[in-house]
Amino acid sequence: MVGSEGGEQAGRKRARAPGREEIAAAAALIAPHVRRTPVLEVNAADFGLAEGPLWLKLEFLQRSGSFKARGAFTNLLTREPPAAGVVAASGGNHGAAVAYAAQALGVPARIFVPSIASPAKLAQIRGYGAELVVGGERYADALAASEAWQADSGALAIHAFDQPETLQGQGTLGLELEAQLPELDTLLVAVGGGGLLGGIAAWYRGAVKLIGVEPAAAPTLTDALAAGRPVDAPAGGLAADSLAPRRIGSLAFPLARSFVAGTLLVEDAEIRQAQETLWRVLRVVAEPGGAAALAALLSGRYRPAPGERVGVLLCGANTTAVDFDR
Repeated sequence: MVGSEGGEQAGRKRARAPGREEIAAAAALIAPHVRRTPVLEVNAADFGLAEGPLWLKLEFLQRSGSFKARGAFTNLLTREPPAAGVVAASGGNHGAAVAYAAQALGVPARIFVPSIASPAKLAQIRGYGAELVVGGERYADALAASEAWQADSGALAIHAFDQPETLQGQGTLGLELEAQLPELDTLLVAVGGGGLLGGIAAWYRGAVKLIGVEPAAAPTLTDALAAGRPVDAPAGGLAADSLAPRRIGSLAFPLARSFVAGTLLVEDAEIRQAQETLWRVLRVVAEPGGAAALAALLSGRYRPAPGERVGVLLCGANTTAVDFDR
């Protein structure tokens, strides 16, 4: 299982991460199929922080409930699916996005997910008409199963994070945010396999300070930066269905090393508190992975300098709604 994931990443090392021109081209291509999600300005004092503006990018309002739709549509619109259709392995959000995009474009899809995937995400995938295969405990198990089926079927594999087209699509979020908030100094972004952070880094290329936020139980990028290369990391915690792929992507890693200012680790209790705070203050329901970036700010693990203009990416909300006021 580990060898399969590592072998696939090694096979993709020859691929090149996208540049700004390619990201801009993807943005034009997928524009009819994705939403331009809003940015909400709030008073940080509402969250118990120092008085001042705080910007929240509401990407959980994206089609299929997460940023993943950007990469899914980019893959399907720039690559030619065979008669067997497409196949993807996912903790849930990528699978839902690929299923949604495939349905919209009339392409068959088979999605492999681990048993830890949330019921909300499983229901979404089925609702979008994809064939769903549930098995194994973690994302790496689903990836190995999807690779085996792809080899037999000839279907087009759409990787959740370690593929140029995927990063190209996720990078459109950076392009969009730059137009919406050109004055931004710092952006906090949750990290799983690094497709989102890598895509945004490929767009900004150091123009904005990017901070990657990971669960302490899944320090994928943190461990890679310490080792100087992608390495296997623990893959657990509250956000394991979206932020625990075991290893950072080989395409995202050099982008992170060049253009990401650093990483922060947050505990599960801090992620849960961020979810509850979003509900209490804004009546926003976010999944654990979607609230992780905010957890770094609310916990004090990231402390902005006076006058620093900080944005937080709320990247997903595919979860069973919970009434935190009970």
